[in-house]
Amino acid sequence: MAAAESSPLTTHVLNTGDGVPAARMALSLHRLDSNMMIWSMLSVGTTNEDGRCPGLISREEFGPGMYKLRFETGLYWESLGHTPFYPYVEIVFTISDPEQRFHLPLLMSRFSYSTYRGS
Repeated sequence: MAAAESSPLTTHVLNTGDGVPAARMALSLHRLDSNMMIWSMLSVGTTNEDGRCPGLISREEFGPGMYKLRFETGLYWESLGHTPFYPYVEIVFTISDPEQRFHLPLLMSRFSYSTYRGS
């Protein structure tokens, strides 16, 4: 993973059902190859105790294009002893100006989720 301080893309996962950060959730970052129309995995990580996963990608690797963050929500809920409804959540987004900073939070409960572009 890229160094946390240089990452132009960050995420924060909150378990809104329990009112806590979603710690120890596996996730991966992918970029779409627009010529072949296939996703390439760029990095993998796990959220820390605060539900954050720093260092997803370096500024040098981050260019214009379509990306997705895949969160392994099913494994997270199973680790808490719950039967998952959503086996995973994918957030697909487009970057046109990679010089900006992007924050993509995931707010989730066992039966719902939402996201937004934060700052």
